[in-house]
Amino acid sequence: MMPAGSLLDTHLTNLAAALVPYRRCERQLARWGADLAHRLAAGGRLLVAGNGGSAAEAQHLTAELVGKLRDDRQPLSAIALHAETSALTAIANDYGYADVYARQVRAHGRPGDVLLLLSTSGTSANLVTAAQAARDVGVTTWALTGTAPNPLADACDEVLAVASPDTQVVQELHLVTSHLLCEYLEQELPAALAAVADPATVHPGEPAPAGRLPAAPVRTGVEVVLDGGTGQQVDA
Repeated sequence: MMPAGSLLDTHLTNLAAALVPYRRCERQLARWGADLAHRLAAGGRLLVAGNGGSAAEAQHLTAELVGKLRDDRQPLSAIALHAETSALTAIANDYGYADVYARQVRAHGRPGDVLLLLSTSGTSANLVTAAQAARDVGVTTWALTGTAPNPLADACDEVLAVASPDTQVVQELHLVTSHLLCEYLEQELPAALAAVADPATVHPGEPAPAGRLPAAPVRTGVEVVLDGGTGQQVDA
């Protein structure tokens, strides 16, 4: 019989071991948060996707952005692609499960947007395919994975890889990553909004300062929202 407490001790030991290398991600998290603040303030959008537990983590992140993490602020555009159930099942039925996210990325993604893909293994074919589609349409790709290298990390522009062989630990630190990403974003958001309000701070043809993007083109179209559903842009 397993001694009482051994499961807890093992889990916490694995988590503690992963926390040591995870602390080195601070600069990357701060940079991602600031970058995302400027993109979203300028009219960009965050698209996220995952499978299983990673899908739940992805949807947690979009809830924090469309809602709020701590203090009240304007809502920010973030869509969990797996939550588009009618689109997802139609695509899976007509094109195959490997394309369920890639086709949505081609529909919704615009230059200046970010696609964040979550996978503990980094081997999910539908996420790798989505990253490739994002590259085709000019969307920046970030990945949250377990130990790298892995196919998803290789397919994305940047990766934050949790150094642990334990799937549960990887998912737990992905949740920490989501919260910290929101915290760094909200810290930078006032400056990002000020930059959008005063476009003279970035001159045409001049590279934007680190972490800042010039204002994105205004999206044209009509948002159609059904009761209890999600918006679908219809190009004008």
